Amino acid sequence: MKTTNKLKIFNDPIYGFITIPNTQIYDLIEHKNFQRLRRISQMGMSYLVYPGAHHTRFHHALGCMHLMKKAVETLRFKQVAISEEEEMGLLMAILLHDVGHGPFSHAMEHSIVNGVSHERISLLFMEALNEEFDGALSLAIQIFKGQYSRKFMNQLVSGQLDLDRTDYLKRDSFYTGVAEGNINSERIISMFNVVDDELVIEEKGIYSVEKFLVARRLMYWQAYLHKTSLAAEQILIRILKRAKELVNNGVKLEASSALSFFLNNEVSFNDFNTDVLQTFARLDDYDIISAMKEWQFCDDFVLSNLCKMILDRDLLKIKLKKKPISEKKFLRLKNAYIAEKGITEKEAAYFVFTGAIENQAYNVEKQNINILSKSGKIIDVAKASDQLNLKALSKPVTKYYLCYPKS
Repeated sequence: MKTTNKLKIFNDPIYGFITIPNTQIYDLIEHKNFQRLRRISQMGMSYLVYPGAHHTRFHHALGCMHLMKKAVETLRFKQVAISEEEEMGLLMAILLHDVGHGPFSHAMEHSIVNGVSHERISLLFMEALNEEFDGALSLAIQIFKGQYSRKFMNQLVSGQLDLDRTDYLKRDSFYTGVAEGNINSERIISMFNVVDDELVIEEKGIYSVEKFLVARRLMYWQAYLHKTSLAAEQILIRILKRAKELVNNGVKLEASSALSFFLNNEVSFNDFNTDVLQTFARLDDYDIISAMKEWQFCDDFVLSNLCKMILDRDLLKIKLKKKPISEKKFLRLKNAYIAEKGITEKEAAYFVFTGAIENQAYNVEKQNINILSKSGKIIDVAKASDQLNLKALSKPVTKYYLCYPKS
């Protein structure tokens, strides 16, 4: 009988060699629903700004698992008891935390499905895998949902200083070349500790945490909310919205069977039965790209033009302002475009539109990052830090954008 060596090693450009810790994790990685993440880009449309940003959710999930192994080693070294079963739960939870992402990561949540977050779809995938793996993921699901009795475990998976953020900042900074996002993940993890079941950072690690929060803020403005990738993502959302609208009006559009299903049906969270989930699992970036390559030639002015914008990287102009966009300016641009192209007001709304973005590097209301002082006192990082800007980082900053066609 042929046996497979399941303790493989991945060569990762960020951390060097990543080993798969055991056969069960190997079987999860091998599963088609996880392998699909190789076809989901980590940073959506950012490659139109940063040509190197072509890395995938698959890449990121493996990096997170590697960091989780390091975190468990660190905490055990500091006498925090973590059983083998709990370690497995943590590794599975972080490995699968993004398995529910749709094509191009975030754009789908606003167009293909009706306001269903990727976290909820990830949970559905985990529950389906749990059945397939005879209940092996039960603890991982509890940790993921924040229902496990040991609170720090959920904080490692989903918190203000979790291993998801610790990996994506370092990884995205590497692939975009935005050096400001490069954080010292090893240093941060080596400062982890647990007090009263809460994750804390030892006082010596305070500067690494400050760097992490500043890096997060800069990466949001320079990469994730970069105005060009923001414009591209908004165009993508509108492409899918328009395609759905046309299909509802009886227009036949070429698309993969999985994409056609979501264009033909209004899918909200309650509709996600086993069949819908399996159809969703067949969707990835390639469905959208190949659809756009066809749709650029369709008769609809809106859809064909929006598709060409992304494929040819000839995007809408975008202006970012600190104050809301004036109605007068918005209407002037919209009316000018209606007159120029002879289209309806509804059609013009696909090309001239406004919106707002928010950046908050540290959300105190959601959860604190607590520093453990040498005296044993627990202090919030914004108070413990001698850097005034950490208080500023915990305030949300809103910017307003206006998109319109190039004249």
